[in-house]
Amino acid sequence: MSVSPTPPEVRLGHVFRDRTLLAQALTHPSLRQEPVPPETNQRLEFLGDAVLQLVLTEALFQAFPGEREGELSRRRATLANGTCLAGLAREAGVNAALRLSASEEAGGGRTRPAALADALEALLGAVFLEAGLDGARRAVHALYGPLGPRLAADEADNPKGRLQERIQPVHGNDALRYAVVATEGADHARTFTVTVYLRDQPLGTGRGSSKQAAEKAAARAALAVT
Repeated sequence: MSVSPTPPEVRLGHVFRDRTLLAQALTHPSLRQEPVPPETNQRLEFLGDAVLQLVLTEALFQAFPGEREGELSRRRATLANGTCLAGLAREAGVNAALRLSASEEAGGGRTRPAALADALEALLGAVFLEAGLDGARRAVHALYGPLGPRLAADEADNPKGRLQERIQPVHGNDALRYAVVATEGADHARTFTVTVYLRDQPLGTGRGSSKQAAEKAAARAALAVT
């Protein structure tokens, strides 16, 4: 009997023969609390993370033959960070396909970037199990499309990541922190002001209608002066 592919399968270019494997890849850990807990996607996410790193490394190595190791690593980090993966997951319809507990659903779990990124990596792990490295490679390329435009778009929309990459080599991983310094407006129309600090030194301040937007604005301000 033929099976209609789900939106994530369409985007990956892979229709699972083993529908249980697909369901597992889309099963959030919150369902472990159910009376009969299903297998969640954590083990598949572990596998998919490694598969994704390998495929991206290979693709970048081939696409940018003149670049040094550090720049290749920076590009790979941009493509594999949680923000990028969550965006790819939304493009693929993973958010609608996620299997969540009722409490996680009520708490907005279907939109959490970490849950989306983990599910996408779990799907890649599942593709690897069913179709091997060649199948996983095809799925990764189907997700990302041409890497040059994808890198340009993600780098432009990820000022926090670019600031971290600029600061980390000298000051380490935990040198930056973002703090809300002001909140204005009614509950339904809040404006947040955030300052990003290098240790205790303010680097930039930004405003936005959400904490995330204000943090991005602060990072952009910091990039302009660092």
